[in-house]
Amino acid sequence: MEDKTFELLTKMYSEMQSGLKEVRNEMQNGFKEVRQDIVRLESKMDENHKALYDGYIQNSEAITEIREDIRELKSRVENQEIELRVIRGGK
Repeated sequence: MEDKTFELLTKMYSEMQSGLKEVRNEMQNGFKEVRQDIVRLESKMDENHKALYDGYIQNSEAITEIREDIRELKSRVENQEIELRVIRGGK
């Protein structure tokens, strides 16, 4: 009776070890896939960050150009106002 019990326990232990190995392998494969997904996401985020930064720079440059144009137009308007005063006789 003890021999049968021992054999049964040995068989159960062997099957459990085999099952645990399968579970470990599946978990390791899952972790590898998750790591690969994380690397892909980091790469995409890096690309998007660069694109956003480039867009920010372009917007900043455009705003600077517009400000310069406004300053120039303001100066022209002021000069024309002065010329009109001179033409009208200082009024």
